[in-house]
Amino acid sequence: MNPSTTRSSNRNASLLARWLSRLLLICSAGLAMAPASAFASWWNHDWSYRKQITLDASPKGAAIAGDLNEVPVLIRLHDGVLKFSDLNADGSDLRFVADDDKTPLKFHVEKYDSVFNLAFVWVQVPVLKSAAPTSIWMYYGNANATNASDARGTYDANQTLVYHFGERGTPPQDSSSFANNAQSPFALDESGLIGNSAKFDGNNVVTLPLSSSLTTAAAAPNTWSAWIKPTAEGSDAVIYAQHDSGRSLQIGLTKGAAYVSVSGEAGAQSSTPSSPLSAGSWHHLALLATASGMTLYVDGQAGQTLALPMPALAGGAVLGGDVLNAGAPVQSGFKGEIDELEIAKVARDPALIKLFAGNQGTEDKLVQFGGDEAQSTWSSGYFGIIMKSVTLDGWVVIGILFAMAVTSWIVMYSKGSYTSRVNRANDLFTEQFRTISNDVTNLESAQKMTDAERAKLEESTLHRMYQVGRKEILHRFQVQGHSSALSAESIESIRAAIDATLVRENQRLSKNMVLLTIAISGAPFLGLLGTVVGVMITFAAIAAAGDVNVNAIAPGISAALLATVAGMAVAIPALFGYNYLLGRVKDIQANMTVFVDEFVTLMAEMYPASTYAHQANLRNQQH
Repeated sequence: MNPSTTRSSNRNASLLARWLSRLLLICSAGLAMAPASAFASWWNHDWSYRKQITLDASPKGAAIAGDLNEVPVLIRLHDGVLKFSDLNADGSDLRFVADDDKTPLKFHVEKYDSVFNLAFVWVQVPVLKSAAPTSIWMYYGNANATNASDARGTYDANQTLVYHFGERGTPPQDSSSFANNAQSPFALDESGLIGNSAKFDGNNVVTLPLSSSLTTAAAAPNTWSAWIKPTAEGSDAVIYAQHDSGRSLQIGLTKGAAYVSVSGEAGAQSSTPSSPLSAGSWHHLALLATASGMTLYVDGQAGQTLALPMPALAGGAVLGGDVLNAGAPVQSGFKGEIDELEIAKVARDPALIKLFAGNQGTEDKLVQFGGDEAQSTWSSGYFGIIMKSVTLDGWVVIGILFAMAVTSWIVMYSKGSYTSRVNRANDLFTEQFRTISNDVTNLESAQKMTDAERAKLEESTLHRMYQVGRKEILHRFQVQGHSSALSAESIESIRAAIDATLVRENQRLSKNMVLLTIAISGAPFLGLLGTVVGVMITFAAIAAAGDVNVNAIAPGISAALLATVAGMAVAIPALFGYNYLLGRVKDIQANMTVFVDEFVTLMAEMYPASTYAHQANLRNQQH
């Protein structure tokens, strides 16, 4: 390479280094300003979107005292918190993951309405902390996902019955692992508190099954809860009743106030009614039974307490009224709606009852939704925004750069393959050339080669130069009548012929290398041109619109910078490839130069002339 070419390459490398440093500064600034969530882990890349859900049980949120384990939390989804068009039509792609973004959580969908964009989902949270908010992730956006709802896995082993009242035309189905499905159908109301609810007119009841898991021993712990919505003010009604051989349990309303009445081995007692419940609104009732007595909770707050424990009850229970005997008419039937009936065979933490009353009600302070996050891919996320913002002039520049990139890749591949073949063939020829003993024109060992080796030898630049020298020697022997001596003039003539071949081989080795230098020098400038034009168009558009804000500027600027990135993407591989190939070409050229000297020296030794040595000394003195 001549000095001018070297200086030009140095200038190009210096310019490229300056632009790379500027690009690194831009990338560093972008990384500093990017939100931390953009670099967070992603549970499963088959899901395109996710949303962080914060469960705040601290005094600022639901105000729950103490940590709670294995809590089924209600998640209400609607247009205000979620873009339903990103989900499957049936919500089958919903998934919930713990805060570590690795552990899937058990959940089930009680109701999913794609028409009105509503969904009610129950998620089991392993630990709900009261001192600090607990976070979980909701993933969605996977067209190939199948429904993963697991109702039984959502509740712990102590939950013996859960009725959501979401069925149509069938008795309520138990969502717990005990399968305590009801024995009678119910009237459905689709405008319930949590999805659908059961509607009662005072004459219909829901009969619970005669199940061993619903049987309670005397003084056994138990938790009962339900949401009720009475129709009329000051009504008298039985909401839940259970009888067994003179023992009984009743939960109901008297003059609109909630009460509990129990009769058993230890006697009979009724609680003092609390304040009347307002009609037309939902209220949470819960009965917490321990070995020492029972407490009735209204809307999460403890009310009257009975000193009597739970009696032994093995008979069937009814919801919506009282039925003393099978087939008997309904007494004190309830008029209104009932939703979310739950029974557990343990005494739940009072904090959990308070949590249910808050989380499942209309004023939920527990669940808080974060923003939507999209998985960054080549077709979505930040890169997708940039691609959509590229203008026509930018695409023209990028298209030209792409053509330059393809051209440089083809040159690097073809030239790399060619130099590799030449090096292997030259090594093979060198081994054969070392075996010459007394006649430089007779490569005896080559006659013992296989056809594959001879074909490989044809790729050798040294072999082609050797063939030229051999033919020149044989031609002079024929002219001189088979003389075995070469004059000094003949040797110089033969050297000139070999040198001419050397020049042609060098030209062949350097062929198309100029395309790489064009890519190295021209691509960054062409990318810079695209960036400058793009920035000009962006500012011109902003000036015409008269709207100056970050959202208007950022997409155009980022799209304009894409041209510079494309230019760098063309120049950098071409620069590396050019330097690598240049080193290999120089090695081959050096081997050819050495071979010329070796061949001429060997030729002079084997075919000496009387005047050759004298003239050679004269040439050495001149040099």
